[in-house]
Amino acid sequence: MQTNFTSAQLADPHVAESEKILRKCVHCGFCTATCPTYVTLGNELDSPRGRIYLIKDMLENGRPADKEIVTHIDRCLSCLACMTTCPSGVNYMHLVDHARAHIEETYKRPLLDRMTRAMLAFVLPYPNRFRAALKLAGFGRPFIGLFEKLPALKPVAAMLKLAPLSIPPASPTASPGVHAGQGAKRGRVAILTGCAQSVLDPAINETTISLLTRLGVEVVVPEGEGCCGALVHHMGREDQALASARRNVDAWMRAIEQGGLDAIIITASGCGTTIKDYGFMLRLDSAYSEKAERVSALAKDVTEYLASLDLPEPVRKPGTIVAYHSACSMQHGQKITRQPKELLTKAGFVVREPREGHLCCGSAGTYNILQSEISAKLRDRKVSNIEATGASVVATGNIGCITQIASAAKLPVVHTIKLLDWAYGGPQPEGVADSGLIAAE
Repeated sequence: MQTNFTSAQLADPHVAESEKILRKCVHCGFCTATCPTYVTLGNELDSPRGRIYLIKDMLENGRPADKEIVTHIDRCLSCLACMTTCPSGVNYMHLVDHARAHIEETYKRPLLDRMTRAMLAFVLPYPNRFRAALKLAGFGRPFIGLFEKLPALKPVAAMLKLAPLSIPPASPTASPGVHAGQGAKRGRVAILTGCAQSVLDPAINETTISLLTRLGVEVVVPEGEGCCGALVHHMGREDQALASARRNVDAWMRAIEQGGLDAIIITASGCGTTIKDYGFMLRLDSAYSEKAERVSALAKDVTEYLASLDLPEPVRKPGTIVAYHSACSMQHGQKITRQPKELLTKAGFVVREPREGHLCCGSAGTYNILQSEISAKLRDRKVSNIEATGASVVATGNIGCITQIASAAKLPVVHTIKLLDWAYGGPQPEGVADSGLIAAE
């Protein structure tokens, strides 16, 4: 794609990076076939190619974002299916991230939209605030119908619908500490406690720590780490996102200095995609660029790390038919497609892949709140494809997908690590039927 930026514009490193990305686009349109919003809405401006034209026009002319640009950029899920499809290597992720930051700086949203986004940024990245908000959600449920009738309050209705009826207690494993491995030491890793997942399903990290320590891996929960910054990053709030990144880099560097790390284990793939991008996000910060690159290189999805170990034979082979949902942040963001399925198969599960596995479920961070109508269409399409597999349980590696799919599916949705832990001697996951448990020989 030909660009016409001035030398003064290219002096801005963010603009210069976006210009390089824009030049790689050859208008082929392959991305439209795998873009969930284009497939759903049929509007060229709701495809990656269309958004690229809008972003190019906005940045080249150095003008503030307008309502049209904001509408179509807001509809982007950042699922990154377009990057998997693109034959030219267009880094759409970095381009749309820049566009969102530009929107945040130059566009004044309607009051209720600003308030909703500010509330999400204030609450979701902080476990104590998020837990308190979920407890208060019960008072708002009777008004869901009213909120849905008012366009500006639809995000509030979506939040109330997604809020669970009960909240598990905070897990002691989220507190800083060291969990010793059993037997011969096979490694030392840190684990991200994060934000939303630690509130909605703390058992995911509990199970991960239990399995890893049984395998002889020491697990460190560093003091000072928290939200990876993805939630605010995708809302264009770059200062807040970079502050989260720096805090985590500091926490993990201390852990490295205090005993070394073989990996930083991530159990929410949406977080993994962002943490693996810390090196890019902090590239202009001389105090953090090298440290951020080191952290990004150590970040591993839990299935990615387990696949690197020489695992023993499973204690039991459940034989359960599992529909594996590959989160967008897993398959498109991190290019992890093989390991989770191979681990489940080796553990004795029968793995089935739903049709249209490349299409997003509609969760996408805060998307199912801010774009609830499109999100619901994508969710229903995903659930229909999952249920057509005939599986008795859904496995996936991202808390957002778990929450989204479970809101409409008739079968249980669990994190992949819970099924693996079950096969390797852990407890049977809650809600998962015992379908003829077979003891491993």
